Amino acid sequence: MRVALYLQDLHPLREGMEHVRYAEDRGFDAVWQAESRLVREATVPMAAYAAVTSRIKVCSGIVPIWTRNVGLLAATFSTLDELAPGRVVMGLGAWWEPLATKVGVDRRKPLRAMRETVEATRRLLAMERVTYHGEFVHLDDVEIDVVHGDRSPRRVPIYIGATGMQMMELAGEIADGVLLNYMVGPAYDAQAMAALAAGAAKAGRSLDDIDRPQLVVCSVDRDRELALDRSRELLTQYLGQQPHIMKASGVDPALIDEIGQVLTWPAGREEIRRAMKLVPDEVVQQITASGSPEECRAKVAEYVEAGATCPVLYPLGDDVRLMIDTFAVSEEERNTT
Repeated sequence: MRVALYLQDLHPLREGMEHVRYAEDRGFDAVWQAESRLVREATVPMAAYAAVTSRIKVCSGIVPIWTRNVGLLAATFSTLDELAPGRVVMGLGAWWEPLATKVGVDRRKPLRAMRETVEATRRLLAMERVTYHGEFVHLDDVEIDVVHGDRSPRRVPIYIGATGMQMMELAGEIADGVLLNYMVGPAYDAQAMAALAAGAAKAGRSLDDIDRPQLVVCSVDRDRELALDRSRELLTQYLGQQPHIMKASGVDPALIDEIGQVLTWPAGREEIRRAMKLVPDEVVQQITASGSPEECRAKVAEYVEAGATCPVLYPLGDDVRLMIDTFAVSEEERNTT
C-alpha cells in the first residue's frame, strides 16, 4: 500500500524536515505540505523537504488558485522541479470561507477559475509560449523565461484538492489526480468516486486514470483516550470554522450547529477546548483514524477499500515516528508496487 505523510503547522519546520527524512527511510511515497490557513506557506517547506531527501515525492496540499498569478505559480513549481526533478506535485484548491473574504479574495465561479488556472499553468510548465484570455486568467505571449538552463518541459503533475462534488467532477475531467479531503468518513468516498468517474468519462478516461490520495487525520497513541482527544480538538476546530468540511463530514448537523455557536474564525485555544467537549468519541472515530496502532490501521484500510489510492496521514501528537512506524512500508512491499 502506498502511504504518504501530511504536515501542516503542528511541528516546527526543522522538525518536519526530520520527519520527512524518516518517512522516506520507512518507505513512504510522498509528503504533502498544507497551505490551508494563514499560518504556513507551502512552497518554502516543500523546498526544504526536497533538499534533505532523494526519493519521496514533495507535494503542495493545497495552494489556493487566488493568491498567485499563474505565471508565478508555474515559475515557482518549475523552480521546485529543478531542485527535485520528477518528485514535485502541484496541488491546487479553491480555498474556503470566511478566510477568503477576510483577505479580500472574491471566490466567484471557483470551477471556472480552477479550469483556467489548470489549463494555463499546464501549458506554461510544458514550456510553451502562452496566450490565454479567460475570465480569470490573462496571458499575452508569456513563457517560463529560462535563459541559462534546461528548457525541457517540466514533469509536474497537477492535482486538485476537492471536497464538493462539482469540483470533484472537474478534477476527474482535467487533473492528473485529486487530493480527497480529511474529516470525512469512508462513506463519503463512494459519492466522490462516482463524481470523479463522471468527470473522467468526459475526457475519455476512467477512474483508474486518476490518482486519488486522501488526507486522513491520524492520531496514534498507546494511550487511547489521549489519541482520541487530540483528534477531537482538531475535528472541533474544523467543524466549527470550515463550512465545506462541515457539509462533507457526515456529522449530525445539530452537533455542527452547536459547535458553531462557540467557534468562528479565528478561534482561540480556550474557545476550541470549550467546544470540543460537545464532540463524542463515536464522532471522532467516524471521521478520523484515532486510537491504538491497530485501530488506526483498520480505519485507514477502510478509506483504501472505499477508493483512496494513497492515504495521506496527518500525524497528531509528539510521537510522529510511532505513526510513521505504524504504517511503514517494507522494502519487499515497495518493490512490488
